[in-house]
Amino acid sequence: MPAAPGFPLAESASSAAPFLLPVHGAGERSRPGRRRRPVPSAPAAPGPPRHRRARSMGLPMSSLCHTSAVLVFFMALAVGVGAQQSNERSCDVIGDESSESQMERALLKKLEPLSQMRFNVTVEKGKTENYVYHFRVCREVNSTLHDFGGLVQTDRQNGKTTVIGRINETQVFNGSDWIMLIYKGGDSYGRHCSGEKRRAVIMISCKRGVTASSFSIISEEREKEQECFYLFEMDSNVACPAEDSHLSVGSILLITFASLIAVYIIGGFLYQRLVVGAKGMEQFPHFAFWQDLGNLVADGCDFVCRSKPRNAPAAYRGVGDDQLGEESEERDDHLLPM
Repeated sequence: MPAAPGFPLAESASSAAPFLLPVHGAGERSRPGRRRRPVPSAPAAPGPPRHRRARSMGLPMSSLCHTSAVLVFFMALAVGVGAQQSNERSCDVIGDESSESQMERALLKKLEPLSQMRFNVTVEKGKTENYVYHFRVCREVNSTLHDFGGLVQTDRQNGKTTVIGRINETQVFNGSDWIMLIYKGGDSYGRHCSGEKRRAVIMISCKRGVTASSFSIISEEREKEQECFYLFEMDSNVACPAEDSHLSVGSILLITFASLIAVYIIGGFLYQRLVVGAKGMEQFPHFAFWQDLGNLVADGCDFVCRSKPRNAPAAYRGVGDDQLGEESEERDDHLLPM
């Protein structure tokens, strides 16, 4: 085949070689030189843009991260509150720890149920004095200040706070139905009481059925040269003595006797029924003995306790002479043998 003008034959043959695909089939021969058109592949479906895919994948991840962050925050808050409560300072009795008496430790432990409560009372004296007193039992009023303030006075006019007593200088003692809690080491007086430190005295009286109530200030003694104090009072059941629940000797004997009778009757009933095989009234333990005893008691009562005599038996009386008729003159002599 002659070459086309401008196209050499060798060049056309070499360029057509890659498109020659031999086909081997039954009864068919390969036809060299025939070109086969390549089949074009189907175009890929257009996908969403990359920024959309990233956004769709980022939405659930962001919400999950947000939820985790909230949970971590609340867990940290709970741990912080618990740590703060556990790190709160408590009452420290005046003197060395070795010198604390067992009575003082027992009283402080008795006051422990009141340690989580806060008490406030407002006092107004004319226009010059308007105070709020904040009190906690063996805890600091404001633990962030670390000033050991157990009873604090706040001036409502200028917001000034004054520590009346501190829990690290505590005294405690009790009576039959009261507990006296004393906080010493408060802020110093200015012109009163020779400039000594303030002191708070809290009288806790017994009131059953009430955890804590009626916190109030009684007076402030500051006209003396020394030993000035603030006196407060409140009611609580922690100051009440333990109720005696012992039984008398008669009650103990009565309970013991009733228990023995119950054991005797129940045990005897079970024995008679399950072991002996008794039925009816025979199941009662020692039934014959108790029946005879009952009869004896009944006879004794009938003999001793009767109120009227029994019916007397009929009496037979003889016949008097006046009741007899006249005797006849006839004798029975003729009946005798001659």
